[in-house]
Amino acid sequence: MEQKKELIYLQIANGIERQIKHGVLKVGDKLPSLRTICIEQGVSLSSSSQAYLELESRGLIESRPRTGYFVSFSHKNLREVPTTSQPRLTNASEDPEEIINTITSNAARANIFLSSGVPALSLLPVAKLNKGMIQAMRSLPDSGIHYERQGNPKLKQQIARRSLSWGGKLREQDIVTTSGCMEALAFSMMALAERGDTIAVESPVYYGIPLLAQSIGLKVIELPTHPVTGVELDALEKAFKKNRIKLCLFVTNFSNPLGSMMPVENKKALVKLLEKYNVPLIEDDLYGDLYFGDHRPLTCKSFDESGMVLWCGSFSKTLSAGYRVGWVAPGKFLEKVKRIKHYHAISCNALAHETIANFLENDRYENHLRKLRQTLHRNTLQFHRFIGDYFPEDTLVSRPQGGFHLWVEFGKRTDTIELYNQLIQHKISFTPGRAFTLQNQYNNCLRLSTGLMLNDKVEGALKLLGKMASR
Repeated sequence: MEQKKELIYLQIANGIERQIKHGVLKVGDKLPSLRTICIEQGVSLSSSSQAYLELESRGLIESRPRTGYFVSFSHKNLREVPTTSQPRLTNASEDPEEIINTITSNAARANIFLSSGVPALSLLPVAKLNKGMIQAMRSLPDSGIHYERQGNPKLKQQIARRSLSWGGKLREQDIVTTSGCMEALAFSMMALAERGDTIAVESPVYYGIPLLAQSIGLKVIELPTHPVTGVELDALEKAFKKNRIKLCLFVTNFSNPLGSMMPVENKKALVKLLEKYNVPLIEDDLYGDLYFGDHRPLTCKSFDESGMVLWCGSFSKTLSAGYRVGWVAPGKFLEKVKRIKHYHAISCNALAHETIANFLENDRYENHLRKLRQTLHRNTLQFHRFIGDYFPEDTLVSRPQGGFHLWVEFGKRTDTIELYNQLIQHKISFTPGRAFTLQNQYNNCLRLSTGLMLNDKVEGALKLLGKMASR
């Protein structure tokens, strides 16, 4: 009953948001009273109140005492989206590791983490996971002390079941569990490529991916990428013709740092293109569960009939980064990946994997995801509002439909590494754009994390960031 009630108020809130987005409701317009909503929608006063509270938390409307509710934010006031990136289609190796090490070493100095790669601790079910860990110790044979060479069967079964939400046809035996998504990506790369081979990635790209590829002797080509639709497929085909690309690695849903989501038509076309050139795809679907819309987006794996797509993910961004619970469904490369895992890892953390498996067995995970998605959606809208209020007029910013990252582009004169060095003096951190490429580009860009608990300090940090960028 609770779930149905929640769905009703979200339907009302989302409907009003769409009207604001399409300009039907404009800034300053008065909204219908709560009682009018009750009559028009046939819902309770509680549901209409919850809907307006939800819209307030998203920063779209405001309450005025004795007057009612009014639209306070317009999607038309959003800053423009950056254009498609233009990296050089050649192997590059200008290492951003020094920047990354600086940000990591400065983490202890910051108290407002606009650079965070995971949601804030307060957004995660810590107490429930702690309790689940104790239960796992009791339920596992020998308290989970011994190797679990084949992977936790319960966990693999739950991952396979959850794949139904994007049209997956996976079975328990199709999945290899790993210690986090990065290990899944590493095992997949090692199974598919040899030292000296070339891998194609998005640009900008999460900095861990090209550094991982280089560490195992692979060359990296960055591809033009649009902040809304992802990798440009025409550019990919040109790269296939010009270079001997051994594999691709793309984040097709809510990429880090752009937040792009490849449309369904592009995912279908990408799979066909890969089959045409016989190039496998490592699909990093780390953020797929953090969608803002009505349903989970499909994956390239949804259209994979030949087994060329290796679908990877983890629970690091939704439950616990420290537990290191990830997986890969390697398709026709299953045996190769299993051998690589045996050579490099033998086993995963039995206790952590059992804990997560138990958490997935009932509605606890879905209930948690629903709340987390709502919070991230609200935060993203509020960040857009702050950026519109405080950042320079020529600022461009991405508009992700999920996840918790925003890509911000300032005018060419702004150096975000210099800006970072200024902000860290105020104990505020973000991630400069130069970290997300192996080429000399994105020096006027940065990534912001919206996975925080919003408060006056966060707004103040963004206001200061905008003020310094304006200088």
